[in-house]
Amino acid sequence: MDSVELEKRSAAEAAVKNHYPANAKWVGIGSGTTIVFVVEAIKKLEIDTSLTKFVPTGYQSKQLILSAGLTAVEFDSLPEGVVLDVAFDGADEVDDNLNCIKGGGACLFQEKLVVLQAKEFICVADSRKLKPRLLTAWKAIPIEVAPIAVYRVLRELKKLGSIDPTIRTNTIAKAGPLKTDQGFFIIDAPFPPLRLPSEMIPLTDGTRPADAWDVETLSKTIKEIPGVLEVGIFSGVTGPQAQAAGGIGGQKPVAAYFGMPDGTVVEKKAVY
Repeated sequence: MDSVELEKRSAAEAAVKNHYPANAKWVGIGSGTTIVFVVEAIKKLEIDTSLTKFVPTGYQSKQLILSAGLTAVEFDSLPEGVVLDVAFDGADEVDDNLNCIKGGGACLFQEKLVVLQAKEFICVADSRKLKPRLLTAWKAIPIEVAPIAVYRVLRELKKLGSIDPTIRTNTIAKAGPLKTDQGFFIIDAPFPPLRLPSEMIPLTDGTRPADAWDVETLSKTIKEIPGVLEVGIFSGVTGPQAQAAGGIGGQKPVAAYFGMPDGTVVEKKAVY
C-alpha cells in the first residue's frame, strides 16, 4: 500500500472512531477511493450492524456496502421521516472553512442528497486535499447538467468567467460523454481560486472580475442556470446549523479528517 493509501486509511479510522454513532440505524456512505477505508474501519469496530441500513451515493458505493456484507438501502427507498445518523464521504478539495469540491467521481447529486439527509456529514481525505482555498490544486468545479442543456450551460459558464469549461468524457473517448447515475452529463468548469466570503470586496460598478467569486455566491449562481441539476460545491451550513433552523442536514461537514504523510491525522472542525 502506497503512502497516499495509508493516509486515507488513517483518516478513515479516526473519522469512524470519533463519529460512528453507537446503535446507528441509518448511515450514509459516499463515493470514491477513500470510502473503501471508511467501510473497512466500520467493519473493524466489530459491532452488530445487522440492524443498520447503509445508504449509498451511487452504484460504486452500493457495491462496496454489499461486498462488506452490510445492508444497502437506496435513497429513494428511505421511509418517510428517516434522518441518517451520520454520512461519511470524501472530497476532491477542502478549504480552510471546510467548504468542499466534490464530483470527481461523477456522483455529486446523490452525494448532496445523502449529506442533506444526515445529522452530520463527516469528510475523510488524504493530505493532498487540504488547501487554503478551493480550486487551488483541483482546478475545475464539477457540474451535473441535463444533456439537452449542456451547450447552453457551457455558454453561461463562460459568461461567469469560467476558463474553457468542458464536457467530461468517458475513459474510452469513443464512448462519448460520461453519464451520471441520473443519465446526465458532467461539465468541469475551471475558475480561479475561490475566495471566502470574508475576503470579498464590495463591487461598486456592478461588474464581477473572473477572480472575484466567493464559494457560496458562485455555487448559487451556477445552480440557477437552467439545465443544471447540481453543483459540486458543498458549502453553507452544517447539519447542526440546519437543525437549529428547523431543517435536517447541511452541505458542509461538521468535521474533516486528513491523513498526513508522517502517519498522523489532522482533524478540522467547522467553526460556528
